[in-house]
Amino acid sequence: MVYTYTDAEKLINNTDDLEEMITHHQTYQKPRLKELRDYYKGDNVSILDADTGKRRLEEHLADNRATHNFAKYVSQFIQGYMMGVPLKTSYPDEKIDEQLRDINRVNDADEHNSELVLDQSIYGRAYELVYRSQDDEVKFTVSDVLDTFVIYDDTVEQLPIAAVRYISSQFEEDVKVHLYTDSLEKIYSMNDTGDLKPVDEKQHFFEGVPVVEYTNNKYRQGDFEDVLTLIDLYDNAQSDTANYMQDLNDAMLKIVGNLDIDVEDAKEMKDNNILMLQTEPNLNGAQQQADADYIYKQYDVQGTEAYKDRIFNNILLFTSIPNLLDDTSAGQQSGEAIKMKLFALSQKRATKERLFKKALRERYTLINTIETKAQNKPFDVNEISITFTENLPSMIDKELEWFTKAGGQLSNATLVDQLSFVENAEEEIEKLEEEDRLGDDTYDFQVEEDDSDGEE
Repeated sequence: MVYTYTDAEKLINNTDDLEEMITHHQTYQKPRLKELRDYYKGDNVSILDADTGKRRLEEHLADNRATHNFAKYVSQFIQGYMMGVPLKTSYPDEKIDEQLRDINRVNDADEHNSELVLDQSIYGRAYELVYRSQDDEVKFTVSDVLDTFVIYDDTVEQLPIAAVRYISSQFEEDVKVHLYTDSLEKIYSMNDTGDLKPVDEKQHFFEGVPVVEYTNNKYRQGDFEDVLTLIDLYDNAQSDTANYMQDLNDAMLKIVGNLDIDVEDAKEMKDNNILMLQTEPNLNGAQQQADADYIYKQYDVQGTEAYKDRIFNNILLFTSIPNLLDDTSAGQQSGEAIKMKLFALSQKRATKERLFKKALRERYTLINTIETKAQNKPFDVNEISITFTENLPSMIDKELEWFTKAGGQLSNATLVDQLSFVENAEEEIEKLEEEDRLGDDTYDFQVEEDDSDGEE
């Protein structure tokens, strides 16, 4: 659910509606988001529920509850695929480009962006708070999805008019609520009945809501949210297999025959792994035969393993993750073959990138406003070039070999720009030119020999 309202001023004057939104978020949205976090952490809700399945409550049977962290595998795979190579931002004006790079360095933007992509993948949304530090620097940080939401206007554009962060503390009974508008940050105290009491108010000068929402898709669904039931099925199947193996060791002993033995003697012999069976004579005086074996459920190995493989493959299929355990993944593959295996994920990635770029431009719009007020040169946010590079095994050497054999030539800027560890090609070329200008003497280290002992 997306929260909408007419405008921020009316919301400030009508705290009852704000209280209703916060209560709704705590009651309906937060439990769902917390469940997604639990699955990402490996605390799979279904298999760990104490009341799951009548069989698991019987004391004499095994009760293994194995969790399989598909959720983390899916989200971290997508995070690495999208942000394993940090995204690059550049601006045509060299001075502004350096200014943006400085802001990104101060905020460790590469790590920050990667965390946003991870939150997007887990929860279907991520939140970023932009603020000014005590050192008067522009900073941005990730805001906890479980305690944050944005309020949009009720027009077709659905522009953000406010945002809420509510923070609980183990040392305070009341919850601290921060309401951000395009000009103010209002702080409230919320008691256990949900009533808001104003505490503080200050201006932030961003001329926009300083909380940016990064959505994962149109419906704000997490990347593994559709397959939670399949993860539960796989957990149960693997747990039942483990239970079967354990129950087999504790199988029921079956003794057939008219024996001269009491129950306690039989238990003692079983505990000592020996059976001495003496039968009683029948009515004709002849000794009867006795037999002993174990009763256990037959295990259909082929059918069970095929069932688990089907669930495993469906989880990967519906999350667009390639199966790296199949036979076609063995050995070295060409770049085109790898791209075909990642075709479905590439389609998802395209949607993620478009939405991420849109939110990034909101971030830099806020930064542009505050930097302009600080008398720095304003810039056009639409002129910022944002480049994503998919993190794949590189086949660039094959492409360059083909290109050069065909007689093609590339500029140094293009060649340097292909290096994933170079953030800005033009800056790197300037460093090379500076080194050439200074000459080789700067790096000419002399090594002297000590003739007395032959050591350098």
